[in-house]
Amino acid sequence: MGKLLTAQELAEILNLSVETIWRYTRQKKIPVLQLGKKQYRYEKDAVLAVLNAGNMSAKEGQATYGKEGGYTYEDYLQIPEEPGYRYEILEGMLLKEPSPSLQHQRISRELGLQLKAYFDGFDAEGELFFAPLDVTLSASNVLQPDILFVSSARKEVMREERIDGACDLVVEIMSPANRRKDRLQKMEIYRQAGIPHYWLADPEENTLEAFMLKDGSYTLVCAGGPGDAFTHPAFPGLDLDLDRIFRRPTGTLTSDF
Repeated sequence: MGKLLTAQELAEILNLSVETIWRYTRQKKIPVLQLGKKQYRYEKDAVLAVLNAGNMSAKEGQATYGKEGGYTYEDYLQIPEEPGYRYEILEGMLLKEPSPSLQHQRISRELGLQLKAYFDGFDAEGELFFAPLDVTLSASNVLQPDILFVSSARKEVMREERIDGACDLVVEIMSPANRRKDRLQKMEIYRQAGIPHYWLADPEENTLEAFMLKDGSYTLVCAGGPGDAFTHPAFPGLDLDLDRIFRRPTGTLTSDF
């Protein structure tokens, strides 16, 4: 037996998308060795032999992120893990993105610490969570918000392995690659799901925007950056320190998020 390859390595060698390798794996069209849950390995020559015998294409152009009928949560559960990437399904479309950057994680950490300190007093029975954690809002919408809060009044949405339904607050930290996705596509999905509070943190502009659901639409109720006060009409006593949230260590270089 030759060297065992990951799906990413096999896809690069065969000039296929990783999504195609997953699809062939799920459909049992190529030989695979399963080492554990979501741990798959492939032997190049064995895969090539099957592809050639079945006249299946071993070349393809850009990666395919959708399929007939759209991806569902059941499809999502079958995706083999690939280190360095995170996945979501938005309206049946599979999105694959690199893991977050250091500055993204700094913002998530500091904002999360301040929110936890506040919510521990505001709603001690509620819980704050961080990505990676699946939030299933429908069969075709599986998201991983950077930060989310589930109040004591909504604890029924918590399952052992995921959040199944609308939580109270979702925070997304934007990047140059997903600004439109977070500001438009995700916002609409969260709106339709009835999530009361949606916040957007922008590491490029150093701003935090808070939207609140009013009459079925999101309304901007507060926004600010370093040097600004950040209070919220629905969360009495909340006073976020945006200087700390967006602070960069001395000498930190800017880069893609």
